[in-house]
Amino acid sequence: MKLSLFKIGLILVVSGSIWIAVIFENNERVHDEVSLKQSTSFEIKSSFIGSDIGFYRVFMPEFDGEEIFVQTLDPNENILEEKKIQTKLSVGYFDYNTNGIHTIKITNISKNSVYIQLELGDTNSKEMIPAGILILVGSITLIIMSYFKLRNYNMAQPDENIS
Repeated sequence: MKLSLFKIGLILVVSGSIWIAVIFENNERVHDEVSLKQSTSFEIKSSFIGSDIGFYRVFMPEFDGEEIFVQTLDPNENILEEKKIQTKLSVGYFDYNTNGIHTIKITNISKNSVYIQLELGDTNSKEMIPAGILILVGSITLIIMSYFKLRNYNMAQPDENIS
C-alpha cells in the first residue's frame, strides 16, 4: 500500500483528534443533578491547580423555554463570568489562574421548576497543544494535496449542438 501525502495528512488529523479526545475524557470533573424551584440556587465546586481553562456543561433534559442564571466564581468569591442560559444544552469556558476551589452557582430565574444536569471540570488545554499541532500539520497537508489534485482536474463538457 502506497502512502500518499493526502493519506498521511488524513492519518495525522485523525490521530490528533483521537489524542485530544483521550486527554479530554481523562480529565477530572464533577457531575451533579438537581431540580431547582423558582428563585432557588445551587452550587457545584471543583478544585483547580495552576492556570488553564475550566469548563462547565449545563443540560436541561426537559427543556421548555426555562431560563437559568450561571455565575462562575473563583476561590475568593470573585465573579469570573455571568451568563443567562435559555437553551437545552450550554457549555461555558473560563480562564483560571489561582489555585483553589472554583464554584459554579446556578439560579433558576424562570417561573417553573427546572431539572438540571451539571458538569464542571478542567480542559487540560496545555496538554492538547502537541495534538493540536498534529491536527494543524495534517490539515494543511490535506488542503495542499487537495488543491494539487483539483487543480489539474478537467470535467468533460457536453457537446453544444446535441439534438
